[in-house]
Amino acid sequence: MHIISKSTIVEYYTKHPSSKQPLEDWYVLTSKSNWQNLSDIRKVFNNVDYVGNDRYVFNIKGNDYRLVVVIRFSKGRVFIRFIGTHAEYDKIKDIQNI
Repeated sequence: MHIISKSTIVEYYTKHPSSKQPLEDWYVLTSKSNWQNLSDIRKVFNNVDYVGNDRYVFNIKGNDYRLVVVIRFSKGRVFIRFIGTHAEYDKIKDIQNI
């Protein structure tokens, strides 16, 4: 999968160092994958949820952080839409449109 964009991840973990290794691990595993559907994702990450409108939520570092992405399976692209703490994620009012 092609992730757009790694700089978003680096920017986040620069400010939140405890998220660095888990986000880097997610990046490496995701970029080596060729997902076609949610079932494929769950073979790599069993902590992912589909929340509608092509949005998927990953629990990062034992659910300390949440990562929301848009996945376009047909194009093999993953667009990062949000990285934050679980508490910050809970404040999102319209997850399907971020």
